[in-house]
Amino acid sequence: MSIVRFFSIAFLGGLLFSAAHAQAEFIRAAQSPSLPDSSHPSQQPAQAPSADFSEARHLLLQGKYDDALAELHDIEAKHPATKGLAHELGAAYYKKSDFVNAIVYLKKAREEDPNDAEAVQLLGLSYYLAGRPAEAIPELEKVQTWFPRANVDAAYILGICYIQVKDYPNARKAFAKMFDVPAESAASYLFTARMLLRQDYAPVAEEYAHKAVALDPKLPLAHQLLGELYLFHSQIEEAIAEFRKELVINPGNAAAYYKLADSYSRVQKFDEAERLLQRSIWLDATSTGPYILLGKVLEKKGETELAVRALQRALAMDPNNPMPHHLLGQAYRALGKNADADRELQMAGQLEQSQNSKP
Repeated sequence: MSIVRFFSIAFLGGLLFSAAHAQAEFIRAAQSPSLPDSSHPSQQPAQAPSADFSEARHLLLQGKYDDALAELHDIEAKHPATKGLAHELGAAYYKKSDFVNAIVYLKKAREEDPNDAEAVQLLGLSYYLAGRPAEAIPELEKVQTWFPRANVDAAYILGICYIQVKDYPNARKAFAKMFDVPAESAASYLFTARMLLRQDYAPVAEEYAHKAVALDPKLPLAHQLLGELYLFHSQIEEAIAEFRKELVINPGNAAAYYKLADSYSRVQKFDEAERLLQRSIWLDATSTGPYILLGKVLEKKGETELAVRALQRALAMDPNNPMPHHLLGQAYRALGKNADADRELQMAGQLEQSQNSKP
């Protein structure tokens, strides 16, 4: 089981995201980028489009990618030397998520105009999305501005590319620049540790988290990250110690109370876990994780009616989460409410199957 997958299940709504989830979010962004707002001069592409591109752009806005590409290729057949045509074709293929063809035309656009910064950026992003991070890096290093048709921050993707080629120092520099902090600061190590963890590079993430704490023992969220790593490795006492340190630094950190409660629940200290979960909920009543864990803890304590209330609250906030449905089904079964139990367990199974079928 990957560490990101572990966090998504064990922490139930914590701050980390699975690598698959982070990638899926990025792919969705790439598939539906917006066109530049023509009313904003700073958002104009480097190659000013001719009037011949207006119909193709209109079709792209409607999501009719093949029709738009057919329009552009018709222009290519009749007037192959049209200024900016390679740029438009590359951007259209990028929008369609056909990154192989996007690379072909964006390379041509870059050759026609080396100052076409948007084409250079889209070329770098296309290399990244085509699974070629080493080729993406030189392009993304040239321009890290956030162009509208990219719809992602190229500085972030540059850092991810460095991680994927295991160039961690340059990844740290990229994220430091993105967050506007010194490259050798404790914050830069912490930010990079978080990014490493999202990409499932746990050992390096732990190394960077320790470096962040060594540089600044009072840096908020650094001890929390170490606690999460220890919890994943089932080093419960070490995790508890780190979460306690985090709460000394930031006693208003709702997530730290939640994760500390999770640690105590694993060693069956349910009273302590319940007390900490109440604090987490008092500080932040919008997160489903503490309610779900509270339901589990209360059921372990034999307080099933109260467990049902906590789980119903979690479902009111997130009805498509299979975990509270499953736990609620078990609680209903313990109360002898078999029809309700069957309904919830069936719903949990359907939701889990639906989620597992998604790419």
